[in-house]
Amino acid sequence: MQIRFILLVSLVIFISSCIPEAPPFLDAMESQQILPLPSESPQEWLLAFIDVETTGLLPGFHEMIDIGIAMTDPEGKLLDSLFLRIQPEHPERLSPGAFAVNAFDPERWRQMDAFDHAAAVDSIIAFHRHSAGQKHVLMVATNSHFDAAFLDHLFRSAGKTWRELYHYYILDLPSMAWGLGLRDLHQRELMNLYDVADEPHIAEQHTGITGALLNARIYRALLQYQKDHQK
Repeated sequence: MQIRFILLVSLVIFISSCIPEAPPFLDAMESQQILPLPSESPQEWLLAFIDVETTGLLPGFHEMIDIGIAMTDPEGKLLDSLFLRIQPEHPERLSPGAFAVNAFDPERWRQMDAFDHAAAVDSIIAFHRHSAGQKHVLMVATNSHFDAAFLDHLFRSAGKTWRELYHYYILDLPSMAWGLGLRDLHQRELMNLYDVADEPHIAEQHTGITGALLNARIYRALLQYQKDHQK
């Protein structure tokens, strides 16, 4: 009987030791703190327009090879920007389609001093701390699920989370345009209407920062389109 009891206690201790502790940032994520609404206190909010280039389309298998972030105020005024090249851990997984878009080459990335995952995450966090300070930040992207998924895998690989940086709502430009009656998911019509400069489509020049800055320009055009159609 005593041996059974000892074995039971040992089993409970073993199972308890296998349950991972809650990460320290979880309390902050689940905080019931009431944030000021952007509509009521726009001065307390910023937008981070994000675009990433990757080795393919599948987050968790493919990886980010660069990221661009354009930090703006709620009206789309550019305040700061960041561009990083990132060395993937599995460059051999590069898909032909991704190569055609961004011309990723691991040796060229090494020559350009690409960051490893941990250094890239630390740089992104430092950029946000410097640029946003205590303000609340909304992530904005064109393919928001795509960019957020790759960002999530990058941060997880370094034992961190992007949720520490951004509000849990994520905005995406196609939905904004859709709500205004614009059904062109690539916003070519809007870009032509407001003479929005496109990003380069030459693979060697096509990067996350060219995409992020384009996203910010499209956002400003959407705001102008809304104003023009309210008259």
